[in-house]
Amino acid sequence: MSTPDADVVGPNTGNSVLGDAWVNFKRWNRKTVRNPTAFVLEIVVAVFSLLLFTAVFGDVGGFALERAGFAGVEYVTFLLPAVLLQATMGSAFTSGMGLVSDLESGMFEKVVVTPMTWTAVFAGKAASELARIVLQLLAVLGLGVLMGADVTTGVPGVLGIVVVCLLVGLLFMSISNVIGLVTRDEEVLNAASMLFMFPLLFLSPAFIPMSSEVELIATFNPVTYAVDAVRAFVLGEDVMTVVTVSRFGGMYDTLVPAFAVLVGLNVVFGAITVSLLSRASSAEAE
Repeated sequence: MSTPDADVVGPNTGNSVLGDAWVNFKRWNRKTVRNPTAFVLEIVVAVFSLLLFTAVFGDVGGFALERAGFAGVEYVTFLLPAVLLQATMGSAFTSGMGLVSDLESGMFEKVVVTPMTWTAVFAGKAASELARIVLQLLAVLGLGVLMGADVTTGVPGVLGIVVVCLLVGLLFMSISNVIGLVTRDEEVLNAASMLFMFPLLFLSPAFIPMSSEVELIATFNPVTYAVDAVRAFVLGEDVMTVVTVSRFGGMYDTLVPAFAVLVGLNVVFGAITVSLLSRASSAEAE
């Protein structure tokens, strides 16, 4: 008699989780290479956002920066974290769309009944999406530097920025997959991406220094901590806007609480995603 776990995981074929994850990583990369339109458009949107916001809000943003104590900081430098996180969140939400597509086409059911664990299936998919996000981040960072943005912490700062954005990417991948598993509807996911991305960005210090009117909301906004962390790496100083920490010194007074919040949220929403994937896998395997 088979157990529920056996139905989900499949027979023991000697495959490793890493090996199965690598197979799925290659599968999703092949899909991107065969149809790169979405990937290219995500980069174009990020580049356009950097150019547009700099042109439209440059003078107003510069004035707001002076009033907020960021004198000497170019607006393109201040804006860079916002555009990086916008690109990350936009890409992350396509993760749920890929899952919904697999559910609708029957591919999810076929994958579940193979000897691969669903954990490896999801890990390979997530790794492919994170690799795509890294390429987008490097493209936007390169353009930002060409436009005059200054990452004062150099290469270590760039690596730190990428790590923060990957944490944000994982968080919103989990959220998008939860929505996808619950609704199984791409239109709902499209609407949810707009519902999450722009309100969260604008209710944070992403585009201009935050006003006191939205400070309470921003305190419970995960994007606030991500923006502050990326901006700390860009400017090399403490820029935390919603909590006061003075224990670690310099930019680490921003980075430590920001990483704590982002890692904690990833653990919570990652566990929810894993639980829902497990149930979906069990249902499809029956």
